[in-house]
Amino acid sequence: MSDYQIAPSILAADFARLGEEVDNVIASGADIVHFDVMDNHYVPNLTIGPLVCEALRKHGVEAPIDVHLMVKPVDRIIPDFAEAGASYITFHPEASEHIDRSLGLIREHGCRAGLVFNPATPLSYLDYVIDKVDMILLMSVNPGFGGQSFIPGTLDKLRAARRIIDESGQAIRLEVDGGVKMDNIAEIAAAGADTFVSGSGIFGCGQADDPNHYDSILRQMRKQLEQVGSV
Repeated sequence: MSDYQIAPSILAADFARLGEEVDNVIASGADIVHFDVMDNHYVPNLTIGPLVCEALRKHGVEAPIDVHLMVKPVDRIIPDFAEAGASYITFHPEASEHIDRSLGLIREHGCRAGLVFNPATPLSYLDYVIDKVDMILLMSVNPGFGGQSFIPGTLDKLRAARRIIDESGQAIRLEVDGGVKMDNIAEIAAAGADTFVSGSGIFGCGQADDPNHYDSILRQMRKQLEQVGSV
């Protein structure tokens, strides 16, 4: 995997203007729309569901939508997000009774499947399902709230995950989510990540009344990534 992709998390966007916000950030050069789904059960917060995903597609959003399920159980909601237009669906192994079955369900519904690892969740879950994974998402904060600071220990975990991917010989994206900003994105990329979720680091910058205000922050992130080179 050699191409870096930036995935703004709409959790930090202005929900009253969500379609416009997504249009603007994609026009400014973002690659993926990151969609945080929280259920006030697996995590202590409640966010958005498949109807919002469907609304973005109907609005005209064509970019890949990366749905991160912080819900338990996961299987019931997977088909709903697939039908709503999700491109990737990732979930936490602790939230599934049968991880292999959940990954298979995502792929059966035409989406790419991924596993999400909290800071204290071991990568050993991958030992038996690496052939069914299209994305590995490492949480660099504890899930449930936006605006948290990056946990430095994630860098070693990224290096370990990169080794696992390289040894598998498969085209698996390595995504990181939590506290990713312009001043640390290069270090995170150097550790092996190729996909970067950023919420407040993108949506929290600039002037909301300027439709081009995301251009500068995304350009600067790209510049930092260029200095790292390819994964």
